[in-house]
Amino acid sequence: MRPTSGITLGGRFQLTDRIAIGGMGEVWKARDQVLGRIVAIKILKEEYTGDPGFLNRFRAEARHTALLNHEGIANVFDYGEEGGSAYLVMELVPGQPLSTIIEREQILSPDRALSIIGQTATALSVAHRQGLVHRDVKPGNLLIMPDGRVKITDFGIARLADQVPLTATGQVMGTAQYLAPEQATGQTATGSSDIYALGVIGYELLAGRRPFSGESQIAIALAQVNDAPPDLPETIPHPIRALIASMLAKDPADRPPNAEALAEAVAAIRRNDIRAAEAAVPGMLLFADPTGPLTTPVPAPTSATRAVPAPSTSALPTVAGAGVGAGAVAASREWSEEDIDEDPPREEESRGRSPWLIALIVLLILAALALAAFLLGPLLAGDDDEPSAAPSTTSASPSPSESESPTPEETTPEPTTAAPTTPEGIEIDAAQFAGRPVDQVTAELSALGLAVNRVPVRSNEAETGIVLDVNPVGTVQPGSTIDVTFVEGPELVTLPSDLEGSTEEELQQTLQELGLTGSRTGTEPSDEEAGTVLSVDPAEGTEVEPGSTVEYVVSSGPEPDETEAPPAVGPGQTPPGQDQP
Repeated sequence: MRPTSGITLGGRFQLTDRIAIGGMGEVWKARDQVLGRIVAIKILKEEYTGDPGFLNRFRAEARHTALLNHEGIANVFDYGEEGGSAYLVMELVPGQPLSTIIEREQILSPDRALSIIGQTATALSVAHRQGLVHRDVKPGNLLIMPDGRVKITDFGIARLADQVPLTATGQVMGTAQYLAPEQATGQTATGSSDIYALGVIGYELLAGRRPFSGESQIAIALAQVNDAPPDLPETIPHPIRALIASMLAKDPADRPPNAEALAEAVAAIRRNDIRAAEAAVPGMLLFADPTGPLTTPVPAPTSATRAVPAPSTSALPTVAGAGVGAGAVAASREWSEEDIDEDPPREEESRGRSPWLIALIVLLILAALALAAFLLGPLLAGDDDEPSAAPSTTSASPSPSESESPTPEETTPEPTTAAPTTPEGIEIDAAQFAGRPVDQVTAELSALGLAVNRVPVRSNEAETGIVLDVNPVGTVQPGSTIDVTFVEGPELVTLPSDLEGSTEEELQQTLQELGLTGSRTGTEPSDEEAGTVLSVDPAEGTEVEPGSTVEYVVSSGPEPDETEAPPAVGPGQTPPGQDQP
């Protein structure tokens, strides 16, 4: 089946606009003609649906994915097969792929990158607990909503794709740039593989480039297995570099133990609790030396190619610290230029301290004294109290006699300028709290010394009790009040004003489209035609919660008139109901 606009799948979902084309199929925007909502439908290519075994696994995966009820995972509503193609009906997320944001902005701030990593890790932890591994975590599968929330898409599809043989065109499933080493070597992918891919994304967000590149997919995959990623820029805070390095460890045992622990470490770093982050992800301690290359993974004993850089990276800091011999100077060049320039210039200075240099110093001192005498002469002659000001104007003079007076003047202001005059501000980022339980957010903000004002709203965007927004954002002072907007419940449904007077069938259809249930409680005779709705409870215009039951009464038709006069009887006629004599 070739999808085109106007086609209806399953007798319910009408395709309207094509959103994207991918390696596994096409994604379309569609209208649910039963519920009236807009959804996204991914229609898989026929080469992936022709195998009955694959279809069985895909059906099971679709059922499992539909059970993942989390605000960070795009919902799966339905599954079907039509015209030789299988399709998934999913939530249409109002956002843009992270890949688009990377292409536009290239580098994100560390806090924004941590927010994306933390939200994604939280969503992945829900799936991993259900035994589901994404296997294709990449920027194109992370949708960023306008409020900064993250939603993962295509959950479980990549896991099944790698079980299908390659097509005749040699199309490779998956993305080598985000492939974990164990996946590249054909081993079973686990939740740790998703964490590695998320680490590649984090590296890309912070450095503006991927850690591994190559001329082909195979070359990139080999680099994932054998090469160490380049160091992140030193402008990135050290704890963040250590966290990314642990996520990119070649050995899964050195990565964060699970996605939930990763999310905890991200939250701890954002609140500047580094010890809590290291407790959640012990692998950060492997990269705790700030003088070493933080992104160098722990070498695996089975890889011969990783044994080459290991001696140089581990020995360089030690040799540079020893500073003995010519070899030590040469080895320390990669670490500090001061070690190169420190010793040779001293030899040049010892050779260059000739009478010319001494004469030049003497001339400079004499010129400084002459200038000071010229400037201070009139002051000294006019007022005996003025010399007390002289040290302040000549505090930079190298004369030993004047070096004592500036000391208290220079040291006295220093503690004044260094002492903070206002409390340190607290950074508030809405993306850090959106999508989390309101009680958890309230406790965290209170622990930061902030007052919390809970603002309940009704919304269908998230589950009850989930935070939608916080305000204000940015830098706030301790003790400030933060408004936390959270979902009190789903949006209320207003009963239309045309229910009474409609037919029972029309009433049932209207209530079904609104997500409500209708229940007939009786009938009454009336002048209305039989089957006409006479009354509804609750009344029209009332706001009710989704899923509520609306009771109604229908007309049984006009009531017979029992007082109607008998027909007239003419002469010689027998009244109705009497026998002839």
